[in-house]
Amino acid sequence: MAEAVERTDELVREYLLFRGFTHTLRQLDAEIKADKEKGFRVDKIVDQLQQLMQVYDLAALRDYWSYLERRLFSRLEDIYRPTINKLKTSLFRFYLVYTIQTNRNDKAQEFFAKQATELQNQAEWKDWFVLPFLPSPDTNPTFATYFSRQWADTFIISLHNFLSVLFQCMPVPVILNFDAECQRTNQVQEENEVLRQKLFALQAEIHRLKKEEQQQEEEAAALVQHKLPPYVSSMDRLGDSELALVCSQRPASLSQSPRVGFLSSLLPQSKKSPSRLSPAQGPPQAQSSAKKDSFSSQATKGKDSVPGAKDGKSLLSGPVPGEASWTHQRQRRLQDHGKERRELLSTSSSQSQCAERKPEVSGAEAEPCLELHMGPVEVLARVSTAGSEGDRPEQPFIVLSQEEYGEHHSSIMHCRVDCSGRRVASLDVDGVIKVWSFNPIMQTKASSISKSPLLSLEWATKRDRLLLLGSGVGTVRLYDTEAKKNLCEININDDMPRILSLACSPNGASFVCSAAAPSLTSQTDSSAPDIGSKGMNQVPGKLLLWDTKTMKQQLQFSLDPEPIAINCTAFNHNGNLLVTGAADGVIRLFVHPVEYPQEWPQGV
Repeated sequence: MAEAVERTDELVREYLLFRGFTHTLRQLDAEIKADKEKGFRVDKIVDQLQQLMQVYDLAALRDYWSYLERRLFSRLEDIYRPTINKLKTSLFRFYLVYTIQTNRNDKAQEFFAKQATELQNQAEWKDWFVLPFLPSPDTNPTFATYFSRQWADTFIISLHNFLSVLFQCMPVPVILNFDAECQRTNQVQEENEVLRQKLFALQAEIHRLKKEEQQQEEEAAALVQHKLPPYVSSMDRLGDSELALVCSQRPASLSQSPRVGFLSSLLPQSKKSPSRLSPAQGPPQAQSSAKKDSFSSQATKGKDSVPGAKDGKSLLSGPVPGEASWTHQRQRRLQDHGKERRELLSTSSSQSQCAERKPEVSGAEAEPCLELHMGPVEVLARVSTAGSEGDRPEQPFIVLSQEEYGEHHSSIMHCRVDCSGRRVASLDVDGVIKVWSFNPIMQTKASSISKSPLLSLEWATKRDRLLLLGSGVGTVRLYDTEAKKNLCEININDDMPRILSLACSPNGASFVCSAAAPSLTSQTDSSAPDIGSKGMNQVPGKLLLWDTKTMKQQLQFSLDPEPIAINCTAFNHNGNLLVTGAADGVIRLFVHPVEYPQEWPQGV
């Protein structure tokens, strides 16, 4: 509490200096120097009591304790009165012991002379009147305890703890509550940071587990020796050499891309052309990488690669120049093979063969059977989709919780949060106003329905219980959300009935109102240009400054080159700058100088 008091004193000093209250500031500094409560610093209060005892100022000691009783102890309940009396008795005994230890028996006799009237009727002081006359009171069984160092330290600690608990439990003014609010805010931020770190750790763990699972699936798929589909083994027209070439390429291609390897096995290669068989003599890994490069280049072409697929051209490599006759024969064979595949795939026997495979085969092993039902273009689409999902960017926000407020039954026009951040005001097209809170639970605080159409909504800055409502009939209402009633209603302008925007200054002394004439679309035909178009059919408007307390117009802003409807308005953090957006596409800035608070220059 002491730190909060010091910060509050500094804020008050800064405010008085800002307002020019120099006399009040000097008076405040003087009273702070003579503050007997020492800014609620317990250590300074205890030090003050000890200093008064060290100078043997009994009168000042009594006055200071009386001040503490009157100013602080009087706020306690009656059950703490015995504790206060014991502390007072111990304080005076501590003073007497100090006078005896410093050989000032005259001060001890003076104490009893001044306090005899008050102490002679108290039983706990009956034996203490002989203390100044004892030769060695520290050896007397009655007083030996009080002359020990342990008793003195215990008394000082007890007094310190009692004052500390008192300052923590005593009621404080509203201006000192900011310290508790800051502590709660810091605690919430720390809790959010801990939860965020836990969330990041869980996301990293999930990513690691998914990666391990994917690696296990790839390893399992590489170990399993896939069998060729039945219709491929029955295609004797492929030739023994081509079938052997396909079988030799399958294990290498499966370890990198099962889908591409299976697709390449369906495309026959010529045993007549030496140039087509020569690459088969190389390493299988080189063949697999070449096929993957050709496959990726075909996938990026999109629609341009589809006609080539329909013409019977290979998806993995283009035709070799000088082999037109061989290409034509291969196209015919591919067409015949395609017809045979479609006939085989349409029968139930092929489906049962896929279903009768080993149940323990993983999803990666069963994919070739599923890919028989889709064309080359669909395979390319699936590969590109899988690649895009792997490179999906991270979301910009981390959603910790999400709730929905469903009290409105029509389109929402405006939503505004009050300056405290605890309540939200929302307005829909039916004129229904809802004021609701979301912490700790979502709850409706106030609800109202307007007979006239409402076009704008804004919270009052200082009194956050008040709402400014702009209508479509040229009026602005001040609505009390706690009393749930309209406090006042002012008429802005009959010629410009639409209140398009409201903005309250951060200091709460004034608000800006944007009034506009009726929409041009309601006066002319539907072929008229929009309001925002830079033509001759722009809607005129006014920008007015009103006093919040008196509800009177202060001034009218100048809108150059001609009056135009202002669609949106906003103040900066201190209210010295006003930003407006107009229907002519121009953003205007109005500067409010501090030296001349009643004059607003024109927009820049």
